[in-house]
Amino acid sequence: MSQVVATRSIQTTLPSSGSTHDRAQKLLKPSTFASKVFQPKGNRCSKLVFRSSRISARKSAPVEVVPVSPEDDPKVEEHLQRLRGVQPFGDTSNGIWSKPTVKRKTKIVCTIGPSTDTKEMIWKLAEAGMNVARLNMSHGDHASHQKVIDLVKEYNAQSKDNVIAIMLDTKGPEVRSGDLPQPINLATGQEFTFTIQRGVGTADCVSVNYDDFVNDVAEGDMILVDGGMMSLMVKSKTETLVKCEVVDGGELKSRRHLNVRGKSATLPSITEKDWDDIKFGVDNKVDFYAVSFVKDAEVVHELKNYLKSCDADIHVIVKIESADSIPNLHSIITASDGAMVARGDLGAELPIEEVPLLQEEIINLCRSMGKAVIVATNMLESMIVHPTPTRAEVSDIAIAVREGSDGIMLSGETAHGKFPLKAVKVMHTVALRTEATIQGGQMPPNIGQVFKNHMSEMFAYHATIMSNTLGTSTVVFTRTGFMAILLSHYRPSGTIFAFTDEKRVQQRLALYQGVCPVYMEFSDDSEETFIRALDFLQKQGMVKLGEEVALVQSGRQPIWRFQSTHNIQVRKVE
Repeated sequence: MSQVVATRSIQTTLPSSGSTHDRAQKLLKPSTFASKVFQPKGNRCSKLVFRSSRISARKSAPVEVVPVSPEDDPKVEEHLQRLRGVQPFGDTSNGIWSKPTVKRKTKIVCTIGPSTDTKEMIWKLAEAGMNVARLNMSHGDHASHQKVIDLVKEYNAQSKDNVIAIMLDTKGPEVRSGDLPQPINLATGQEFTFTIQRGVGTADCVSVNYDDFVNDVAEGDMILVDGGMMSLMVKSKTETLVKCEVVDGGELKSRRHLNVRGKSATLPSITEKDWDDIKFGVDNKVDFYAVSFVKDAEVVHELKNYLKSCDADIHVIVKIESADSIPNLHSIITASDGAMVARGDLGAELPIEEVPLLQEEIINLCRSMGKAVIVATNMLESMIVHPTPTRAEVSDIAIAVREGSDGIMLSGETAHGKFPLKAVKVMHTVALRTEATIQGGQMPPNIGQVFKNHMSEMFAYHATIMSNTLGTSTVVFTRTGFMAILLSHYRPSGTIFAFTDEKRVQQRLALYQGVCPVYMEFSDDSEETFIRALDFLQKQGMVKLGEEVALVQSGRQPIWRFQSTHNIQVRKVE
């Protein structure tokens, strides 16, 4: 049984505009990762020159490349064991980096489809690193999605130290081509026609599922198929036909996604089908809705009002994927619980060179507002058919992690790809390796404004400083998830162990960066609950004997405290 042998309470005050905040910022600068990995040996130290945390070397350092190929899979554990020895906070041997170093903070969202919709595969995905199971309502029916939901809930019921959240992704007002008896090969320069008449599928003409398609396009517009895999230029149109010339050819299959460069379809963000799917999600108590093609905040308010009327505790993630959403970005994210950077459609409706800039902007905006953010689309696209990723895809994952995304998403890679488990393992390993190089303690730029909102935010701020300077984990007890999400927003260097007695809250917290949610019944005696929590963490190998943890008691809903009382304790476990 873990017992508390030392307790010291810390009273905190708001940082003034002077030396207190400056000293805090200095404390937030740990030893660089490079100084730990590139250890000089013998007379080789003269070959390395360190300036401002940058490395100049005449000879490449003998650092093993992160395993990303199937041949390297057996080496993953060996590699992680080596990472366990890297301690970026000096010699704090009892700090968080002794074991939880290798607990990945960035969460992985996996789309479940034909390749992974069995009990065996969902269990294996969870073991490989899946944190959120995504249901893409553009494919499948309610029966197939019900099967997946039941399997995920079965996994959560039997798992003691892991939980998978469920995200329902609405189809939205997608414009798609109709059914074809067989794929058509389109050659550059060929004439091809789209029609709003239903049931047409020939070698030179196919239906479109959107009646206003003719009105939305103009002569000279570029129509992109599947985000640019093929492109056709509009030459002329009639009341029912849009006649095009193929610019970039390829194989056209049934129900392909169509975009018009620089334009959004004049359709409601939530369609009749979406409302049916949303009701399906309410009935099954999913954790998140990912709402497609959100153009303004009114859509979010409408959905949230509906969920409130249903007494449904489901968070709303807005998908930023249309040109119309960019001018309203701030209000859309403010109204939501988080955002997804859906780069496929975003890159189809806007110039592709804008996508990485928008990705960084959306991540920064979400982080400054305390909202969850997910980077999606094409992260390991080549692994749909190949067992190893491209090096550019590996870099793409690393960039999303370094920019501070809460989650990174796999779509076709796990839905219908040939190597779903390998894709998850690659994403896990690359994210883990990248996180090991990130210096902790970087605060959101508008931290002064955040302080004005709630006393809990001040305590989350100071708990983060404590985690970064002492090398501790943070333990929080929550019934709403608010305090755990707030701590995640500040990105402390240690793991956030969020104990809750609400199963729904535990599942929802699975998405947030750095949060390890644990379900545990709370007793009336706070001290007994604290001891049981520390004992659980020790038995699971998440903390070690002699390690210090920061215990935060704050938030909107008091547990074992008065509404006006907030505190942070540092406890040593033995």
